[in-house]
Amino acid sequence: MYRLRAILLTAGLVLTGHSIAMANDSAAELSIGGLQFTRSPNIEMVSEDLKISLDRITVRYEFLNTSAAPVTLTVAFPLPDIDLSEGESISFPSNDPLNFVDFATKIDGNPIKFSTDQHAYIGDKEVTAVLRELKVPLLPLGAQAFRPQELAPAVRNRMASDGLLMPAGSDERGKPLYSPGWIVKTTVYREQTFPAGKPVIVEHSYRPSVGASPDTILRKSLRQDKALAKEVERYRREYCLGDEILGELDKVAGSSRNNGAMVQERRISYILKTGANWAGPIKSFHLTIDPGGNNRFVSYCAGKLSASSKSDLEVRGKDFTPDRDIKLLFVGRF
Repeated sequence: MYRLRAILLTAGLVLTGHSIAMANDSAAELSIGGLQFTRSPNIEMVSEDLKISLDRITVRYEFLNTSAAPVTLTVAFPLPDIDLSEGESISFPSNDPLNFVDFATKIDGNPIKFSTDQHAYIGDKEVTAVLRELKVPLLPLGAQAFRPQELAPAVRNRMASDGLLMPAGSDERGKPLYSPGWIVKTTVYREQTFPAGKPVIVEHSYRPSVGASPDTILRKSLRQDKALAKEVERYRREYCLGDEILGELDKVAGSSRNNGAMVQERRISYILKTGANWAGPIKSFHLTIDPGGNNRFVSYCAGKLSASSKSDLEVRGKDFTPDRDIKLLFVGRF
């Protein structure tokens, strides 16, 4: 995973004693989801097969144009907005500033090219042209990473005056420090023609942004701490955590205050419900989750989906209209 150097590393949990401390070796996940296109009354989603793991997310869609003529649509895959002013350690799967999730796509089994659209904003004001005029990268990631203090004084002063740079304290010599203050919006897209009456298979694959913490508040000795009760309740509500998973976690983690068992957290957010711009519900939906190893437990809110095995690691839905996004919590040894 790659971190954005210009962002302060402050997200995540390290649990020591009776306090919760922020740790610079933790990372926050970016929410990401499936494809979107302009709503069409003639395009049905016959099936969606979604596979989620910590290493890769793959989605296979089957679409059908029910009209008597071909339909051409702009198919878009919005990448997560990157708010450079948040001061978080964000997990980037790739250090490519235009394709920071290593996105790839196929149509009917054949890899195809796509275009990328990227813009920068401060609030509702677009600042893309200003940054390009100043030769400042929109997303300072990988080879395009930069330190505001190393910019030419005239450039730095103008950016600070325009709100592109935000005060971030001072160095040991008392000189002011700055951090980027804009939001980066990125979308990959292409034109896609759906022939009349012929199924079209669309496949997407990318590396997820995985949030990580080197410990978990769900260990027995910590979740029974009254000072952490509200945070534990948030976990239960947000990930639909049940006593069965917590009981299995206790067998692995034990009851010691120290994290001798080295259990950790991983988190993935998948945007599911906002992509429903096709005609009618998804006729057949299939979700498979791969924990990636033994002594790992996964919890999430399945909503309308029902388990197709003894575990919620595989669920299905018929005539399924997504009613919620999916936030997955992986807990165990990594």
